[in-house]
Amino acid sequence: MRTSIPLAAALAAGLAAAPAAAEGWENARTIIVTGNGEAAKAPDMAYLTLGVEADGPTASEALRKNSAQMEATIKTLRDAGVEKKDIQTSNLSVGARYDYSREGGAPRLIGYQATNTVSVRLRNLDKAGGVIDKAVASGSNRLDSISFGFADPKPLLNDARKSAVADARERAGLYADAAGVKLGRVLQITDSVSTAPGPYPAAVRAEALDAKAVPIAVGEQSVGASVTVVFAIE
Repeated sequence: MRTSIPLAAALAAGLAAAPAAAEGWENARTIIVTGNGEAAKAPDMAYLTLGVEADGPTASEALRKNSAQMEATIKTLRDAGVEKKDIQTSNLSVGARYDYSREGGAPRLIGYQATNTVSVRLRNLDKAGGVIDKAVASGSNRLDSISFGFADPKPLLNDARKSAVADARERAGLYADAAGVKLGRVLQITDSVSTAPGPYPAAVRAEALDAKAVPIAVGEQSVGASVTVVFAIE
């Protein structure tokens, strides 16, 4: 349930809060508003998490098999044009595997499993599906996640910020007109920015992927900005 605050009370609250906002206009009459803006466009980068799982009768054998598959995967990524700086190991582990099927009996050790995952940045989205296909074919048997972003988000952030300031000015003008006062100069601006996260599909086994090029739907990604603006009342 929303609570309605009378305009006069809102303006009074702004007047009361103004002295603490900044030095130099402690006694000024003010209108304080928050403006919101958003900008969106198609992302130009993808972030993948690829992994290899390998089993073996001993920990060393499982790790050996895993390492061979991961080396093949990394080589494939490099051959596909992914730069060395855009491939980073994010997890490496070796653990025992047990059989819990015996009712009432103790778990039975049946082997070991080694897991290795890498985080990959793809700077050419047109080749993303093909890169995933090749990585899976060469040794990777996990695709844990994919998300999208921008190589340079600053222009989009600036568009969102401009939109937020314009929204704040429009709101302040509306309040000024409703209160019968004239809107003055800007005394202070405080901003914050948040980027909407990309999609994170559930982890899938490589065996479930089709042999054809994986279709990648990039869509759009939004960036939001919020600004609090203090206006003087003339």
